[in-house]
Amino acid sequence: MGDVLAGFHAAWEFESDSVLIRFERGIRTPKLFQALGERRIPLEAIAGVTLTPGKRGTVVLRAVPRPGADPLMEAAADQLKEGSDPYRLVLPAERETLAEYYADELRARLTRSGPAERFLVAAPEVPLQFKAYDGKASFDGRSVSFRWFWTGASSAKWKAGDQSFPVGALSGVEWRSPELFEGYLRLLRRDDSGEQPPQPDHDPAAVVFGLGYGPVHESLPFAAAVLAAVRSAGPVGTPADAGPRRDPADIADRIRHLGELHEAGLVTDEEFSMKKAELLAEL
Repeated sequence: MGDVLAGFHAAWEFESDSVLIRFERGIRTPKLFQALGERRIPLEAIAGVTLTPGKRGTVVLRAVPRPGADPLMEAAADQLKEGSDPYRLVLPAERETLAEYYADELRARLTRSGPAERFLVAAPEVPLQFKAYDGKASFDGRSVSFRWFWTGASSAKWKAGDQSFPVGALSGVEWRSPELFEGYLRLLRRDDSGEQPPQPDHDPAAVVFGLGYGPVHESLPFAAAVLAAVRSAGPVGTPADAGPRRDPADIADRIRHLGELHEAGLVTDEEFSMKKAELLAEL
């Protein structure tokens, strides 16, 4: 089609095999839209199209994604608020006739329905990172790393140490929105024994959110990118190469906090000695 339909916060460009969604940048635009920038949605990733009345004199054109077609929506698992749904285009009510025309044109081009066998929409580009309450999460496309904050991480996570997970060792990602109570991001491992996982604040394969930590526009694209990489990964690979040497000041802070845990009786003499040796080896 090649036409453009502009609404609030976004514009849709209708092409022969896809819809290119370009999100506006501005203080009123949802931060998730700004983070996404633009997204190309292949027609084979769309199951249907709806046009419904919106709030305060608007209409809403929405493309309904096929289950399993978009890693972002798969990771979100129906937790996104309506205003942050990237498949919604809100328009003034006076443009309803025009929106209905494009909805009909789009419906006529759809040929697929039901769950998709693979992701059809591109995942957010890496590298990605964000700050959770208890640590910093980083993803370079090959492995996910959690680096714990001494001010927020539990003693269980400090005992386990900073973590690195090759995507080949993962089976999925569990994201609970920071806009809900006790939000978190948890990595699901292929070697999981099937036992009930520990609470996220004690699980070295999870980071927990909090007020101002792990916001949707940072943690959800992160989760989607990891999920897409996991789905396309082969068998479990070898651990990633060791990263660069740590900052000596950072190591000193970690040893100091480890000593506080030891004095409080939360870390045994053996655990203290072992972890201290590991930290000094990173210098």
